[in-house]
Amino acid sequence: MTEIGKTNKLQILREVDFGVYLDGDNYGEILMPKKYLPENYKIDDFVEAFVYLDSEDRIVATTEKPYAMVGEFAFLKVVAVNEFGAFLDWGLIKDVLVPFNEQKQKMEEGQSYLVYIYLDEKSERIAASSKLDKYLEEESTDYQEGQEVNLIISNKTNIGYKAIINHTHWGVIYQNEIFQTLTKGQKIKGYIKKSREDNKIDLSLYKQGYEKVDDSLAKVLFVIKNNNGFISVTDKSSPKIIYEMFGISKKTYKKIIGALYRRKIISIEKDGIKLN
Repeated sequence: MTEIGKTNKLQILREVDFGVYLDGDNYGEILMPKKYLPENYKIDDFVEAFVYLDSEDRIVATTEKPYAMVGEFAFLKVVAVNEFGAFLDWGLIKDVLVPFNEQKQKMEEGQSYLVYIYLDEKSERIAASSKLDKYLEEESTDYQEGQEVNLIISNKTNIGYKAIINHTHWGVIYQNEIFQTLTKGQKIKGYIKKSREDNKIDLSLYKQGYEKVDDSLAKVLFVIKNNNGFISVTDKSSPKIIYEMFGISKKTYKKIIGALYRRKIISIEKDGIKLN
């Protein structure tokens, strides 16, 4: 079944001067304009096509991909505001509308907002909403501790940052466990730290186990951060200096530095370690 607002695998049925018609199944034949066609296409080939309504409310297909599809969240910029609402650039030639009744706060041209992309069931038009809570689930029973998830960073709070987990749930990353710069709308990998009885989800930016944010790793980051983001202790330093500064072995210190470097939280300079 073909879905509007999603990428579908559709078969080319016939060619016309201005493009091709695809087998849209429940929507009949769907036009893909010539400028979106892949190279060396043939009749009966299947193409990955994003399906949506154009400015004249006709169902069309494109090989271009929006920044987010229906059912997903994205941080998008307002390119125009009129009597219908705010229009956001979402990567396609037709901008996506946020109606006034779907704006948590009045949107302004030039500003960016975290929004949810949805399909209006009556008109089959794709629209967006900044009222995020009503599009996120409350139950959180499916997550396991240590599970890797995709995060979209939302707003900062007095305890840390809220983040959207896999486009379905809210989670929180606590401030005392953040050792890198986070920005609203940023997409980043994270891990489920704890799924609580009150359905709140605690998150970590670090993998449990080898890269676990334990006391030692947190202490190393704390020391670097409180020395203006730089320490003159490398993996070549003596075990004695490392133990005196961090209370850990040189082997553990090297593992921690390696983990932080891979995640681009630090850079390794000739004469020390620098916090990015």
